[in-house]
Amino acid sequence: MCDQVQTHYGGESDLADSIAQKFQAAGKNLADLTTHDLAAVDEYHIRGRQATLELGRQMNLDENSFVLDIGSGLGGPARTLAEEFGCHVTGIDLTQAFCDAAAQMSKWVNLNERVRFQQGDATNLPFDDNQFDAAMTIHVAMNIPAKDRLYAEANRVIKTGGIFAVYDILKGEAGEVSYPLPWARDASISHLVTSREMEALLTRAGFKILEICDSTEKSQNAREGAQARMAVSDSPPVTFQTFMGDDFPEMIKNQDRNLSEWRIRTVTFICKA
Repeated sequence: MCDQVQTHYGGESDLADSIAQKFQAAGKNLADLTTHDLAAVDEYHIRGRQATLELGRQMNLDENSFVLDIGSGLGGPARTLAEEFGCHVTGIDLTQAFCDAAAQMSKWVNLNERVRFQQGDATNLPFDDNQFDAAMTIHVAMNIPAKDRLYAEANRVIKTGGIFAVYDILKGEAGEVSYPLPWARDASISHLVTSREMEALLTRAGFKILEICDSTEKSQNAREGAQARMAVSDSPPVTFQTFMGDDFPEMIKNQDRNLSEWRIRTVTFICKA
């Protein structure tokens, strides 16, 4: 299963170089890049940076906080939290090439002293008990069948009383989803659950759920807005297609369709360890 997920997300070893070349070809100086420049490629989830900031505000973060980002990808959410709240963030991801690129991109925007990334399995975290003040996971569990182990591990490494923020795509009420999608080209690596099932999983893992927020309508509106902007503006120098491949536009089209037809939902769970 891990190999299938890694294959889906590409993970070419020179990913950071590929991204750098595209920025340079567009006339961008790497030394002048900001996190906003990187947002088009590194906030790989619905509603992007806005959704990340919403989580950050609910995690009670400051410059003394040590945060774990489970499934950190190219590091966008980790950098957003470090930049906005001054906290220290450790990202862990299954794909080594993503970790390498995330580290390099963090150097470009001078956040490398507050964020770090390492390869690892979210269901077997390489960290001590009670190591982090807070943790988050964004659009990750869709690829993980063993969600019980994922959430048990998160509870183990978060200090008692710390916040665990989960923002994921869940199963809607309108039937099976259409593929390919950004997280899966077919059903073999897609493991969606309902909101009720998520609530039960988190509770059994030892979390107290403080808040559940269904943002599906916000997500629908955000995607419609993104489509409208794309129709009248130039494409950014780097997009997710850089590492997802030529079928990425079809993935996004299907994601938007599944959202609009309520086949998938976006839901946030704010939990206390």
